[in-house]
Order: sequence, then structure tokens, then C-alpha cells
Amino acid sequence: MPAQLPVPAEAARAGFAHVQLGEKDRIVTIRPPLDGGTVLITGASSGIGRQFAAQLAARAGTLVVVARRAGLLEGLRADLVAAHPRLQVAAVPVDLSDERDVDRGMTAVREQVGAVDVLINNAGLGGQALFDAADWTRTRQVLHTNVVAVAQLTALLVPSMVERGRGGVLNMGSGAGLTVMPAAAAYSASKHFVDGFSEALRADLAGACSDPRRVRATRAHCYLSANAGAATRTAAHPARMARPGRPWQTCPPS
Repeated sequence: MPAQLPVPAEAARAGFAHVQLGEKDRIVTIRPPLDGGTVLITGASSGIGRQFAAQLAARAGTLVVVARRAGLLEGLRADLVAAHPRLQVAAVPVDLSDERDVDRGMTAVREQVGAVDVLINNAGLGGQALFDAADWTRTRQVLHTNVVAVAQLTALLVPSMVERGRGGVLNMGSGAGLTVMPAAAAYSASKHFVDGFSEALRADLAGACSDPRRVRATRAHCYLSANAGAATRTAAHPARMARPGRPWQTCPPS
């Protein structure tokens, strides 16, 4: 594997890497998995997920939009195709609180579009109630959607990214994952899981390849405010979500 050397900031932003080949070195182009790749977005029928789809449509080759509401997904698919005629869009209705339905949905994804290059775990459920008075059916739905589905989708899709040496995972967190919120015990706990899981996954993937930038994991936080629209725009802007570094950057094949 060629050694990676520092590159000027302007070259890095343009998608180049400095690679040393024996006694010589050269600048080579690095193509992030977002560019021309297959991107799967959960919770894509509305809100932040829909904004992800709208903003990434110009870069991705294929978008897989996942949510419970089939009608809204079909409407989103039509809008995306109308705006980007060359874009392939697969609308896959899935109830993320049901593990069997998640398995069914990912089988459908493999049959329709093949391997996924970037996974965006955006879907999430919340609710306000004191835990001792909360409806267990709703609490279970929150935990399965916000915790189990995140881990299940990652387990189903990331191994093939590592095998191909190309991929990325973005998990949508929350300010509730950095503190605790009264009357939201299950939701707060689920977002603490997203934070810890993302950091541990980042560490695992760093050891999965000879170059840790081949497959990257990160997470973003959405902070709710009186201006929900501003919160959505900030959280959904890809340039604002990443921690320092280039989370989507991959290295050329060795």
C-alpha cells in the first residue's frame, strides 16, 4: 500500500491525496463514496432525511430512500427523478422498529441496487412522558427504531464496505445524547447509544483496513430550537455535520 503523505489544504478539499511510490511521489484523485455511489438514507420521507436526499441527489449515482410511509417515499422518488433525471432512486418502505421487516427491506435493496456505499442512519422516534407512566409499546418502538435498527443496518451493510475498501456511515444523533432530558428517558438513552456506538464503530473501522480512511463512521447532532427549520437545515447540511477530517474520503485501491 503506498504511503499517504500530507497534502495542501486546497488540494485535500478538492479530493486529492499525496501518495508516495518508492522514490517518487505524485498527487492522485480520491473519489469519495458519495460521488457516484449508492447512498441509503433512513427516515427519508420527511424532515432531515428528506433534506439529506435533496442535497445528496446531485452527487450520488443511486439513492435508496427508506421510511414507513410508502406514499411519501414515492412522492420523494418522483421529485428526485424529476430534478435529477440521471439519478437512480429506489423507494423501499420499511418499518425500522421490526427486525424482520428490516431484513426484508435490505434483501429488497440488494436485489434492486446491489451494494450500498454510504449508510445514513437518520430515522428516529421520540416522545415525552415520565418513564413510569410511558406506554411500553411506544417505548419499545423508540428503542427498536433508534437503537436496534441502527446496529442492525450497520451490521448488514458495513461488512461489504470493508470488503470493497470503500464506504461511510453517518449516524444521526441529538443533543439529548450529550446530556439527559426529563420525560424522555428512552429517547435520551437511545441517543447516548448512537454517540457511543458511532465512536466505537469509528475505532473498529480504523483497524479494519490498512488505511483507516477506506471506510469511515461519524455522527451528527441535531439541536431542536424555537426555529425548527434552522435546526433542520444545519443538521442536514453535509458540510456542517462532520467532525474534523474528511469522513467520506477513501483511498485509491492498493
